[in-house]
Amino acid sequence: MAASSVERSGIATTPFPRHVVSKRFPSDHFPKPTLNFEIRSRRCRIGLTLASLRSSDESTSNRNYGGGHRNLVGGAMELESALEDFPYDVESKDMHTLPRPLSSTHLSNSVSDGSRLRVAYQGVRGAYSELAADKAYPNCEAVPCEQFDTAFEAAERWLVDRAVLPIENSLGGSIHRNYDLLLRHRLHIVGEVKLAVRHCLLANHGVEIEDLERVLSHPQALDQCENTLMKLGLVREAVDDTAGAAKHVAFHKLKDTGAVASSPAAGIYGLQILAQDIQDDSDNVTRFLMLAREPIIPGTDRPFKTSIVFSLEEGPGVLFKALAVFALRQINLTKIESRPLRMQPLRASDDSNGGSPKYFDYLFYVDFEASMADQNAQNALRHLKEFATFLRVLGSYPMDTSMT
Repeated sequence: MAASSVERSGIATTPFPRHVVSKRFPSDHFPKPTLNFEIRSRRCRIGLTLASLRSSDESTSNRNYGGGHRNLVGGAMELESALEDFPYDVESKDMHTLPRPLSSTHLSNSVSDGSRLRVAYQGVRGAYSELAADKAYPNCEAVPCEQFDTAFEAAERWLVDRAVLPIENSLGGSIHRNYDLLLRHRLHIVGEVKLAVRHCLLANHGVEIEDLERVLSHPQALDQCENTLMKLGLVREAVDDTAGAAKHVAFHKLKDTGAVASSPAAGIYGLQILAQDIQDDSDNVTRFLMLAREPIIPGTDRPFKTSIVFSLEEGPGVLFKALAVFALRQINLTKIESRPLRMQPLRASDDSNGGSPKYFDYLFYVDFEASMADQNAQNALRHLKEFATFLRVLGSYPMDTSMT
């Protein structure tokens, strides 16, 4: 089984080097066509279903897919559960400054009339996430968002058609925030895309490497280029994202400061590339998820991957039993991740300790190589449902089999 180890702590942090200083800059004066939302929480109930095999609109499904879809849905199992009191309510702020929201008519005609898909990503122009969005949806209109939450909201509220967001990096590991947001929001995974990350050292024109005293970038980018930057004797300062670092250096015309970012960011912000491929490990790949409001209908014509999330009762061998439902059917797992159950992090003990908290409750995210159109995969989830306290299918989608 090719799967990463389960982190029982739910937290996997990599300590930053001594010279990394977390820092936020005042907002630059470049135009910022980013999406921003004011989030207000209230308690509500979210029904969680096997969305990858059931359309939320029966009439639309029948019209678009015909009897074949009805047969597929009718023959598929429905796994339903609920999260009690999950905080979810968002209202947009300054709506007149946001891109024009898409209507259902615009969305349904987006393919037939040749209009470009609008795809949300986190960061500013030149970010690696923008490159991933362009790779996932060529010729799309990439829409920058300030935060991961904003990108989820933009897709959920019809401001964009899709969202493309990072979920894991081959060196830095999982993006825990996006795992949590997958559960909080009503979006479905409809695809994945892998992007090779190639870092460059950027600076303003006329600046030489010898002139630099410090370098700005995202903490992970600084960590991935640690050896190179140490040899150059540069002090590392962490900012929100790589392209934002390039933007800051360009706007303030800094002469003693460089940025670690992508080569497209250099062209966008008028910087020169002092050094290319400065990452310490050339096998630096980030996996991105493609998210949509509606699931796709899984098939068997190509390799598919399915992503699920579930929780279990506490007890010896329970996790082993959960993973065995896949091993017994020769289904390969490609990813296992654990995250704390936010609304119920502690479980009271029922032994002689007087009911004091004893166990931490966790959600387990699993990716496996099978399509939900495959009866074998459906049987595995039926088996898992027998003892899982909660189960949700996040998506069944084509695998990205490319190297980068």
